[in-house]
Amino acid sequence: MDIILTLSNELNIKKEQVVQTVKLIDQGNTVPFIARYRKEVTGGLDDVVLRKLFDRLTYLRNLDERRETVKRLIDERGKLTGNIAEQLDKSTILREIEDIYRPFKPKKKTRATEAKRKGLETFADIILSKNTSGKTIGEIASDYVNPEKEVANAEEAIQGALDIIAETFSDSPGVRDYVRTRMLNTAAVKCTQKKDEESVYDMYYDYTEPVKTIANHRVLAINRGEKEGYLNVGITVDDARIINGLKLRLFSNEKGECVDYMEKALEDAYKRLILPALENEIRADLLAKAQDKAMTVFSANLNSLLMQSPVKGKIVLGVDPAYRTGCKVAVIDSTGKVLDTTVIYPTPPMNKTEEAKKVLSELIEKHKPEIIAIGNGTASGETENFVADFIRESQSDLVYVIVNEAGASVYSASELGTKEFPQFDVALRSAVSIARRLQDPMAELVKIPPESIGVGQY
Repeated sequence: MDIILTLSNELNIKKEQVVQTVKLIDQGNTVPFIARYRKEVTGGLDDVVLRKLFDRLTYLRNLDERRETVKRLIDERGKLTGNIAEQLDKSTILREIEDIYRPFKPKKKTRATEAKRKGLETFADIILSKNTSGKTIGEIASDYVNPEKEVANAEEAIQGALDIIAETFSDSPGVRDYVRTRMLNTAAVKCTQKKDEESVYDMYYDYTEPVKTIANHRVLAINRGEKEGYLNVGITVDDARIINGLKLRLFSNEKGECVDYMEKALEDAYKRLILPALENEIRADLLAKAQDKAMTVFSANLNSLLMQSPVKGKIVLGVDPAYRTGCKVAVIDSTGKVLDTTVIYPTPPMNKTEEAKKVLSELIEKHKPEIIAIGNGTASGETENFVADFIRESQSDLVYVIVNEAGASVYSASELGTKEFPQFDVALRSAVSIARRLQDPMAELVKIPPESIGVGQY
């Protein structure tokens, strides 16, 4: 494989750009360093393209390394042919290489390896070749009965031969590729309820969606529900249709005793060996794809959140809305220093709106804030209505802004929050955080664990 040409075509950049960038990477330079200080060498490639190039370069090199390793391992077993070598050379993904290597891969103890140990491999070859020399399978099986090799009767000999044939079908790249393609096109993810209780996963308690159309965020939700013990999750597919398709491809409507036995072995291979493996493979691929997409969404959303323009030089009054426990209020000066804090109760069930307006009036008269920052969490709507009414009635020049408060409660109860404001109640720290987020979003949000910022898919 020409890695340089492949990267050039995939990324739609000049071949010389790839050559120079690969040289820089091979010299030990990192992507951030190359993006910032070697633009003249890479032809102006930005960090996004450089990361894609680095990831694909790593993958393609690993692909080439695995290709050569598999060739060597097959050759050591004396089984490497020109056709196999050509198939390996044409492989563009690791899975294709592993499918080709599967028949030659040393196996742990299986039903097929046990049957081979008992000397039944030649019997399996007779069935596969359909060369019975006019004998029935039962008659041939009698020749392989050998108590010393733990083959007690003809039935055991036949079963052992079928186990070998089943593993042969399972190891066939063509068979696996056909089943995989059919499953990707026709299979569905099916969820059923595991715990007899309500949860955030209610909608998935009896849920089915095609593999090829299921949304990434639902894959993440389903996997989380399974991990937390609320869901049973599996892959459903029309087994009969796939098996019939395999029979048609492999046997072309042939008839005869050998074909009947091979069809029996094929069904066993599909249900016992191929289907479970491909179910795991498909689910792993769905999860990997969903996680990659989630990281892309998280990155874009986080960038938008962190790069919000700061509101500098303004005194801000921050409000953390709530119902029963009241709205926490904090006033900070233009540098983020806390000037005052309090709690008001303008929302249900207290509804002390007049008292709350009086408290706000005193704070505004004392500290002269120019902006009110209202958190967007619980009771945000009611709090916004109260603040809007207050501004209108007071004929003030104040304005208010709704601020994303995701993670504020996490920060308020964190070790960092305690160190910053040991004198404040946990709830009041949230109001401070909301006010500061308006002044300088990045400086405040970096204090919060990434998983609590609330910008991911799930």
